[in-house]
Amino acid sequence: MKILVINGPNLNMLGKRDPVKYGTLSLETIKTQLSACMSRQAIAKKCDCTLIFFQSNCEGAIIDFLQKESSREADGILINPGVLVRYGYSLRQALIDHGKPFVEVHMSDINKTGVNKSVNVLEDIRLCQVVSLKKKSYFVGLKKLILSLRGSRSQLRETKQSSYSRDCFTPFAMTKKCYEHKSK
Repeated sequence: MKILVINGPNLNMLGKRDPVKYGTLSLETIKTQLSACMSRQAIAKKCDCTLIFFQSNCEGAIIDFLQKESSREADGILINPGVLVRYGYSLRQALIDHGKPFVEVHMSDINKTGVNKSVNVLEDIRLCQVVSLKKKSYFVGLKKLILSLRGSRSQLRETKQSSYSRDCFTPFAMTKKCYEHKSK
């Protein structure tokens, strides 16, 4: 299984900008921790999962990456679009064209901060959204994506802490901060 991990504008500044809101870890550190987690977790070993990382401050570069033949071979996408969640209509179309399921993650609660809070151009096309958990947003989102790709819908909706207590994806009880997109 191949998963693209895509980060949008300004996420290269993690660890340097607003540590109260985003935490103190850099994007490189999050990437390293995600990779390490994947190499030692049973869920990743069972599905032979590989992560491919990409970050750009330019929407066009992200679209170019999604359209590459090697990216089109991916099984799913974990994306932190940053501000593009409000204005990235071209990104939205590229994700639709890619045709693979994706989970949207944000380190802060985008539903409470920023300009144009009521607009999310990915809302009706994503598998689910994970917000407000700082770096843990990536781990929760990745696990949700893997479980979805493996067809474990019942596990995807599991909210008991005990089911997550032994893996590095989610060392905490899931709360309302983890939003799932409801199918129409």
